[in-house]
Amino acid sequence: MEVTCLLLLALIPVHCRGQGVYAPAQAQIVHAGQACVVKEDNISERVYTIREGDTLVLQCLITGHPRPQVRWTKTAGSASDKFQETSVFNETLRIERIARTQGGRYYCKAENGVGVPAIKSIRVDVQYLDEPVLTVHQTVSDVRGNFYQEKTVFLRCTVNSNPPARFIWKRGSDTLSHSQDNGVDIYEPLYTQGETKVLKLKNLRPQDYASYTCQVSVRNVCGIPDKAITFRLTNTTAPPALKLSVNETLVVNPGENVTVQCLLTGGDPPPQLQWSHGPGPLPLGALAQGGTLSIPSVHARDSGYYNCTATNNVGNPAKKTVNLLVRSMKNATFQITPDVIKESENIQLGQDLKLSCHVDAVPQEKVTYQWFKNGKPARMSKRLLVTRNDPELPAVTSSLELIDLHFSDYGTYLCVASFPGAPVPDLSIEVNISSETVPPTISVPKGRAVVTVREGSPAELQCEVRGKPRPPVLWSRVDKEAALLPSGLPLEETPDGKLRLERVSRDMSGTYRCQTARYNGFNVRPREAQVQLNVQFPPEVEPSSQDVRQALGRPVLLRCSLLHGSPQRIASAVWRFKGQLLAPPPVVPAAAEAPDHAELRLDAVTRDSSGSYECSVSNDVGSAACLFQVSAKAYSPEFYFDTPNPTRSHKLSKNYSYVLQWTQREPDAVDPVLNYRLSVRQLNQHNALVKAIPVRRVEKGQLLEYILTDLRMPHSYEVRLTPYTTFGAGDMASRIVHYMEHNTCHFEDEKICGYTQDLTDNFDWTRQNALTQNPKRSPNTGPPTDISGTPEGYYMFIETSRPRELGDRARLVSPLYNASAKFYCVSFFYHMYGKHIGSLNLLVRSRNKGALDTHAWSLSGNKGNVWQQAHVPINPSGPFQIIFEGVRGSGYLGDIAIDDVTLKKGECPRKQMDPNKVVVMPGSGASRQPCPQLWGPVAIFLMALQR
Repeated sequence: MEVTCLLLLALIPVHCRGQGVYAPAQAQIVHAGQACVVKEDNISERVYTIREGDTLVLQCLITGHPRPQVRWTKTAGSASDKFQETSVFNETLRIERIARTQGGRYYCKAENGVGVPAIKSIRVDVQYLDEPVLTVHQTVSDVRGNFYQEKTVFLRCTVNSNPPARFIWKRGSDTLSHSQDNGVDIYEPLYTQGETKVLKLKNLRPQDYASYTCQVSVRNVCGIPDKAITFRLTNTTAPPALKLSVNETLVVNPGENVTVQCLLTGGDPPPQLQWSHGPGPLPLGALAQGGTLSIPSVHARDSGYYNCTATNNVGNPAKKTVNLLVRSMKNATFQITPDVIKESENIQLGQDLKLSCHVDAVPQEKVTYQWFKNGKPARMSKRLLVTRNDPELPAVTSSLELIDLHFSDYGTYLCVASFPGAPVPDLSIEVNISSETVPPTISVPKGRAVVTVREGSPAELQCEVRGKPRPPVLWSRVDKEAALLPSGLPLEETPDGKLRLERVSRDMSGTYRCQTARYNGFNVRPREAQVQLNVQFPPEVEPSSQDVRQALGRPVLLRCSLLHGSPQRIASAVWRFKGQLLAPPPVVPAAAEAPDHAELRLDAVTRDSSGSYECSVSNDVGSAACLFQVSAKAYSPEFYFDTPNPTRSHKLSKNYSYVLQWTQREPDAVDPVLNYRLSVRQLNQHNALVKAIPVRRVEKGQLLEYILTDLRMPHSYEVRLTPYTTFGAGDMASRIVHYMEHNTCHFEDEKICGYTQDLTDNFDWTRQNALTQNPKRSPNTGPPTDISGTPEGYYMFIETSRPRELGDRARLVSPLYNASAKFYCVSFFYHMYGKHIGSLNLLVRSRNKGALDTHAWSLSGNKGNVWQQAHVPINPSGPFQIIFEGVRGSGYLGDIAIDDVTLKKGECPRKQMDPNKVVVMPGSGASRQPCPQLWGPVAIFLMALQR
């Protein structure tokens, strides 16, 4: 196996004052998915158009040190109705088969704790075209008595689309227009859902009976083809008409087979029939075949409304409804109402008394009630009355009223509810009236007013009811914030007065109310009582895990705090070090009564005292632990991902160098870093080269550099970097180093990707953006923004105002590239707008045998106020540089700008982009690399040594 030989040069520390190397997050959004078009809606907004069902890929290109974290969020789009807080923590946002509801504004937020977060946004417009729907309506009005009829027909075409669809109406193969025929109107109605166009045929003529086609189009946007629907209008065209084979209300007995037919009596074209049930689907086993609905062996649960709907897109749908009632009875209840006039709550001789009986039945009004006393039918008299539908009671309730109660009225009363002549069993309920019949009382048994249980255990809340008859008990919660019972219901009935809870949780804690029900008992004010439920649960502590770093010899205080728990106090706290029990720390008297935290103080951090500490906190129900990892280990380095031009190609070999840059995270938290252990391993190989790199005192914000040389093209390497202090090895950081043959320079960094100003020209190129450009600059020249369209984006331009003169030249020279391929392609965007535009030239400077400049591309004159892209093929014979040369024209209105310069291996694309089309930045299909920048003086000196 080949072992990579690395020549590791000396460490080059670059000292920055304070935290100068730390840079706030910067972000830019590019697309890499199946975009139809990305355009600038206005100066500040980018719109990304995509077809429904395609894949959306957005990339958030970031810079900043430490490397920022990226979070994507979205606000509502045109088809959404609320903010979506489904965050994606990734630099690339990918949505497969995007739906119309996922359109809207997407935000990329980059944050690294330095300065304010960077937030960029892009509007995603999802485009679609549904199948159109064509409906026909008509109006008929009598004019001049019965001798003449005027019939007007409306053909309404509706579609959902984005962008708004264009409608074309055709009669046969002929296109109709609003003005070509007096008998035709085409208009857009108000207050319609979706997009609608109406074709109005006024006073039908023989030629109006024809085939009409509604064609909708979004003008092939995103490649969406046109769609169409055709309707044949004849002199027999008519809306659907229906009739039912049964009455609209159908009452049947349970177990019967039900068949309902929905018969068509009109409609052309032939209508389609459909059955539905409300609420919910058709019953299990029901068969809807054409206009016939069959339900075998119906049950009470099958009751409801059954709808038969006929549609043929002419007029309104025809609809018939059958209300199916399956006879049933359930829930027989009674109430005893003492004399209301005398406001009595007890049964007393000489006062009135009312017994009420009710069942829930279908159909409710068909129920009949019979009353019996002591087994015999009750005989009506002046003192014994039977009434129905008492307004103070539920509908269809039978009441037996006893006027001026006598001793002889005591006895057993029976109420029987029935459906006469129907095979539905009767329901009955019995009430005993005597001197022992007394209203209820309710109370909580002694010692049961407060129930305390542990979380996860069962619990039983109990209320005792006395009285005759003994009514059921209704339970509810008193807490307003938790109005529902654990069962999810506001009220729960228990016949024995006990509310049983399985596996209680802490949110079930609170006050519960028990009260007597009015049915199956006295119709008097409910009696009630309350029970308090306390659910005990183990403690919750913080921190659950904490990394504690401290220099050797310095003290450390570890604190474990109780956040939640029941009881809310620490009963015991036990400390362990590496699993071994420690002696309890001294108790602080002020916190001895009800402590809510536990502390352990280490007088000095040493190698022996470094390790894992655990504090186990208990509150008599359970325990929880705080974990502390105490050490004097140095924090990990933080690699600098915005390194300017980190890859260099060697001139005479197929090797490359890589500039590794990093800062040390929190260097003052522990002992000073003495050296770094560097490990470099070629991917897919096991052997690694290891070297110790000594350093002087490392300060926070200090940028450290190390140049890795003799890395073999085009292999990638894993680099591991570990800081060492007097304590020993710290936390390791790793990254992958890739060989990059080309980069795209967006000129976003002040060091402009390593480009330099030629010292032999007449003036320099200038870097600026929309925010830094001169507000009093010459009008009608130069771009308003860079190619991204954002005011923050930078570009390079030449200022041709005084003291510039005709023919003055400004040259921008790239870094030196090693020629490792036969062909290269230079792609860049240019902006040449102004009355006095001169020339823009691209030159290639070959460094094979001295410096030799060759013209590769040239363009002159005004090209309009638009960014355009050029692809220039070059074939250098050796190491080379590219030069952008701007030449001043005849006047000051001649500013020229360039942006997004890309150099890559291979031939240029055969198909050139339309120069008049607003274009997007190149390389959007892959992640953008950080812009190379100028080197510091020491790095330039090293490069000179290598040559």
